[in-house]
Amino acid sequence: MRKIIRRLFEFNLPRGKSAFLWGPRKGGKTYWIRHHLPKAPLLDLLQTDTFAEYASRPSLLRERHIKHQGLLVIDEIQKIPALLDEVHWLIENSGVDFLLTGSSARKLRRGHANLLGGRAWTRQMRPLSYCEVEGFDLEEVMISGLLPPHYLSANPLEELRAYINDYLKEEIASEALVKNIPSFSEFLRVAALTTSELLNYANVAREAGVASKVVRNYFDILEDTYLGFRVPPWKKSKNRRLIETEKFYLFDVGVANYLARRQPKIGTYEFGKSFEHYILMELKAYQAYKKPDLEITFWRTSTNLEVDFILGDKELVVEVKGSARVHETDIKALHALKEDGPLKKVVVVCLEKIPRTLEGDIDVLPWTRFVEELWAGNLLSS
Repeated sequence: MRKIIRRLFEFNLPRGKSAFLWGPRKGGKTYWIRHHLPKAPLLDLLQTDTFAEYASRPSLLRERHIKHQGLLVIDEIQKIPALLDEVHWLIENSGVDFLLTGSSARKLRRGHANLLGGRAWTRQMRPLSYCEVEGFDLEEVMISGLLPPHYLSANPLEELRAYINDYLKEEIASEALVKNIPSFSEFLRVAALTTSELLNYANVAREAGVASKVVRNYFDILEDTYLGFRVPPWKKSKNRRLIETEKFYLFDVGVANYLARRQPKIGTYEFGKSFEHYILMELKAYQAYKKPDLEITFWRTSTNLEVDFILGDKELVVEVKGSARVHETDIKALHALKEDGPLKKVVVVCLEKIPRTLEGDIDVLPWTRFVEELWAGNLLSS
């Protein structure tokens, strides 16, 4: 039976400090707040009456809470950017600390909202990790994804359908982020199909039937709403000509596969792409919770040798293989990368059952062992 046993996200906000907590809708921010900060007053701007009250009169925040001492939580702060001026004033002139959550920073940045000028820390909540749940089935996760309500649902496809239709399309449109919903919907499908591939704006634009300039804007929207992210290429090669094009991934493997109309099974090409995507989700969660300054890149040469992920300054190099047996031909790119300078730790993540070590100190790890070692802090220095 599927269930969530804990969240790896930890955030102890010192007295006198405020913070933004960002993440995709349905990622678990509100649930975490209600269970970890039960005594903190919560203003939920998704509630229509609360939204209407503060949208018409932002000064109510100051008038009602100027004497409050301690933490005040405002959920979905991007709904009313003008509240940030009141937040700024209260931080400077009262005993109120704030935790400000949101699922879109775009409206705030584009509207030149007051982002508090360094007065607030920034944290991000990611979808679930293997280490946070019970009942984890790899093939099923490729379909359900790892947003909590989707993972826990007996009918994840219905949850995903509602999420796509009600949020990814309608809510993004309601915030005036896009005007042409049919074009944006088609773009989402193409973006899902090309997740993990080199980012080619012209090709995506042609497939989606819109201009390249529009496609660039759409990708920016996905990043600003925490629905996707770019992975930059490693550029420090001394001996090889490298590809310098970014890759783009949607934030959740289930959302990506639903949009692309895939239901990957082990042994298929689609599963291999989705497995790589899932492993990156674990790496991104580790980055967000443990090492926010950790850089994640990929390595690809002009001759199409490619290594999936490089963490830090080659501190950890990860190649992902969605197969039950890793062969010498599978690690040709790792040997090529080694020729370009020393690597601290090299791991092939795969579906093999027992760990082993190949020539050149390349560790082959079952995916469950890799994830457990990652979160235990055994693969990267703290």
